[in-house]
Amino acid sequence: MPTNNKLKIFNDPIYGFITIPNSLIFDIIQHKYFQRLRRISQMGLSYLVYPGAHHTRFHHALGCMHLMQKAINVLRFKGVTISDDEENGLLVAILLHDISHGPFTHAMEHSIVNDVSHEEISLRFMEELNIEFNGSLTLAISIFKGEYPRQFMCELISSQLDMDRADYLKRDSFYTGVAEGNINSERLITMLNVVNDQLLIEEKGILSVEKFLVARRFMYWQVYLHKTGVVAEQLLMRILKRAKALVQQGVKLNCSDSLFYFLFSEINLETFNSETLTVFSKLDDYDIVAAMKDWQSHDDFVLSNLCQMLLDRNLLKIKLKNKPITAADLKIHSDALIKKHGITPHEADYFVFEGQLMNQAYQNKTQKINILLKSGKIKDIVKASDQLDLKILSKPITKYYMCYPKKKM
Repeated sequence: MPTNNKLKIFNDPIYGFITIPNSLIFDIIQHKYFQRLRRISQMGLSYLVYPGAHHTRFHHALGCMHLMQKAINVLRFKGVTISDDEENGLLVAILLHDISHGPFTHAMEHSIVNDVSHEEISLRFMEELNIEFNGSLTLAISIFKGEYPRQFMCELISSQLDMDRADYLKRDSFYTGVAEGNINSERLITMLNVVNDQLLIEEKGILSVEKFLVARRFMYWQVYLHKTGVVAEQLLMRILKRAKALVQQGVKLNCSDSLFYFLFSEINLETFNSETLTVFSKLDDYDIVAAMKDWQSHDDFVLSNLCQMLLDRNLLKIKLKNKPITAADLKIHSDALIKKHGITPHEADYFVFEGQLMNQAYQNKTQKINILLKSGKIKDIVKASDQLDLKILSKPITKYYMCYPKKKM
């Protein structure tokens, strides 16, 4: 329940001291739903590549709130009217934008929950909190859903240059040690302006936007889509899928009650009710790690081997190609595995598979980054930039990968 406000200051390694502006924000941060984010990794299994990447969604959410405070101050200074209620709405919306992330970030969305995005679960959390906080989150929910009539506020939450990206690029760069991703988020925010309820960057901020887009491209190839991180996440998704299949066949698996609920039940958007939300709120990275430590000794060949691979960082081999992987390429490795271990083709599919990676630093067809020129004209960054050919960053690049066991398996 809401508590008395206290003056709280967080010491953040990126921005220094972050202050909590009011009692509502304090009470939300204190809530068990938000405190769970301390146990959710910001970058999933990327620490298997970059040992320092152990920061959490809790860090990130506070960082986003801090940047939103700065953005509000900058826009007010430039004459943009933002009421106290709107300020609260923006701060709450950005604070809770990632409250729905499950263990190791995206693994659950693609394994034991069917077609339920983390944005949809975030909305369920916010609606539940809105009841608990007597309607105090109504405006924040409207902004989060993109329905609030002042469009620039929605863009501060979700756009190509929102406070989410402004924090995670800088934060993830810091914790991974990948210097190419380090952006000057404070300068970007200082260059913000609003015209006709549209969020813009002033002309003198063009170079900062260019650096931001280049940094985003580097971070995706070097960090978020790093091949070792990709194969690790694929292994985790296959562990959860195999565990779910076994549980639904009646096989006994030791795990937490919260994890068992999702393994046993068929969860989709329609069945994701308040009970499901309560159980989901108790699920975090520790449930998955504890389960894998137990399952590595299980009788099931697939489950035990997948868990051992991930826990011991003895991962599958992964090859990247510029062309799609053929069935013949996969069959060679699949047949060898079946012959060696006497498993079924279905079981072999857990270890031999293909996929694709796509990197597009700037989606100029969906949401543009617009530049406010000194003349008053507004141009898309691609046309306004004279230093870089940003059309290249607008083109999606696809790479194809194949995973299969190393010879010693």
